[in-house]
Amino acid sequence: MNHKVFVEKEESLPKPPWLKVRLPTGEPYWRVKELLDQHDLHTVCESAACPNRGECWARGTATFMILGNVCTRSCGFCNVITGKPSELDLEEPARVAEAVRKLSLKYAVITSVNRDELKDGGAAVWAETIRAVRALNPGTAIEVLIPDFCSNWQALDVVLDARPDVLNHNIETVPRLYLEVRPQGRYDRSLEVLARSKKAGLTTKSGLMMGLGERDEEVLEVMKDWRKAGVDLITLGQYMQPTENHLAVKRYVEPETFAFLQEQGMAMGFTNVFAGPLVRSSYHADEQASMALV
Repeated sequence: MNHKVFVEKEESLPKPPWLKVRLPTGEPYWRVKELLDQHDLHTVCESAACPNRGECWARGTATFMILGNVCTRSCGFCNVITGKPSELDLEEPARVAEAVRKLSLKYAVITSVNRDELKDGGAAVWAETIRAVRALNPGTAIEVLIPDFCSNWQALDVVLDARPDVLNHNIETVPRLYLEVRPQGRYDRSLEVLARSKKAGLTTKSGLMMGLGERDEEVLEVMKDWRKAGVDLITLGQYMQPTENHLAVKRYVEPETFAFLQEQGMAMGFTNVFAGPLVRSSYHADEQASMALV
């Protein structure tokens, strides 16, 4: 049975004015939605209730989510359904490639649910998706936002050998909050995913949500750990509670704080830092990657 982790309800903080987002509208938005429906594809834009869906789809972009839309993990922040996933759809890679072609994407972002019940965590499907997109769209750059594969480094190598242009794996929060925010994740394991990906010669990327109870100095420590792991690109954004059954927002981070962290990140030597209330992993990902893919 599908389920979501339930957390103790807390009184909601009033949302500040800088978190206003545009409603979905316009012909490009509906074209993207129709295409995704026609090809029976999932997006993290919908499954995770991303606040930027209207803007991104209006730009003709979307973040494809492979391996189904049911996750084996129960992170306290995530709106993706938790439960027992369905059988693998081995035709999914070809449909993703065709959707990329029809959207004329020059930069494709692909993510997935966690499939911890699979021996390889879905790595073979990941690699086939990258190969299929590249074969049908040779001029398209590919960014992948991958899971940690439960420290199965052979599975990670299968994905790395498919040579995506950008390898993204999100830290999500500071080490102190991992048990609450990512109960099946491990901070050190996620850092190793990034370090191994960088050692393989890939452009690497990671992101963190703010507003879950972390302190700014803890975020700076994560940024230092990212640099030690060789991460090139980072994103810092505001956590927004998807439903009342998810972790509550502890604070709304001021835009000035994001600007400070962006300045600190650039001083640390990251190729690019995207930091702001509405920043998400794939938000304007093509623009951010252009700083590194030269």
